[in-house]
Amino acid sequence: MEHATDSIEIEVTYALPHRQFLERFFVPIGTTIEQAIVLSGVTTLFSEIDLTTQKFGIFNKIAKPGTLLQNGDRVEIYRPLLLDPKEKRRKRVAEKSKKSG
Repeated sequence: MEHATDSIEIEVTYALPHRQFLERFFVPIGTTIEQAIVLSGVTTLFSEIDLTTQKFGIFNKIAKPGTLLQNGDRVEIYRPLLLDPKEKRRKRVAEKSKKSG
């Protein structure tokens, strides 16, 4: 599909354990991450997304909401961690120690 040279194609994605959102569409050059998220409609489908506190990224690298997008970028909306990875490891080690001790 051809589009004007003043637009770029991007993706916005958000994933939950049992439900995913992926929208590929064209936006004007100069569109920011935050604008793309709003344009994608993901915040309408997932009311838990808070643009003031949510972390975002492009291809698994954290980026600020005002970051300008480039052609082919995939905007990712990250969910908050339920448990700190270090704490999770500590719990796993403690459980193994109880079982073997």
